[in-house]
Amino acid sequence: MSETPRKPVHLAVYDTYADWETGHTTAHLTRRGHRVRTVGPDAGTPVTTMGGLRVQPDMALSGLRPEDSSLLILTGADLWDSGEELAPFAAKAREFLAAGVPVAAICGATAGLARAGLLDDRAHTSAVSFYLAEQPGYGGAEHYVEADAVTDGDLITAGPTEPVAFAREVFARLGVYEPDVLDAWYRLFHDSDASAYPVLMADAEAGADGA
Repeated sequence: MSETPRKPVHLAVYDTYADWETGHTTAHLTRRGHRVRTVGPDAGTPVTTMGGLRVQPDMALSGLRPEDSSLLILTGADLWDSGEELAPFAAKAREFLAAGVPVAAICGATAGLARAGLLDDRAHTSAVSFYLAEQPGYGGAEHYVEADAVTDGDLITAGPTEPVAFAREVFARLGVYEPDVLDAWYRLFHDSDASAYPVLMADAEAGADGA
């Protein structure tokens, strides 16, 4: 009997999004057999990342349904701090969380969730606490955690300097690696710990043998 296909992971893309913040996440999800689809304001218009790369979204935000996804990733972008142009993405995050589908937000995306009230009753982190305190409508200061990345149920948050910790939380939430392998992955990519490499190689070889 064949396994039920995984639902894709959806990566939100929009002008000025910080392409480095989710590189570890999407690359290693793809290597582990997850399909990543990009979601833009509309499907017909390319967006330009902070690094100057042009990305053609796979689909429009309006067509994204929580039941068709395993995770929504919201990346930081200058636009999160310059107005409410990206508010529809925060609204979509609300839909996902209400449906019990995980949302992972990093950097400026946490400010968008703060303005939408989605951090008011969930443990979370961001760049710094006062960055969120400046956001209108934010009432979650007592739940702010000084940490690289935080998972509270279906919500993952991280600051802009922690793309590896952000990826680790996503992998843990989706069960991408066994705990010992995930620990090794983090030690290699975050700490440059060479002793972690044999663990990852053994895991890769085991996966190849089982293919």
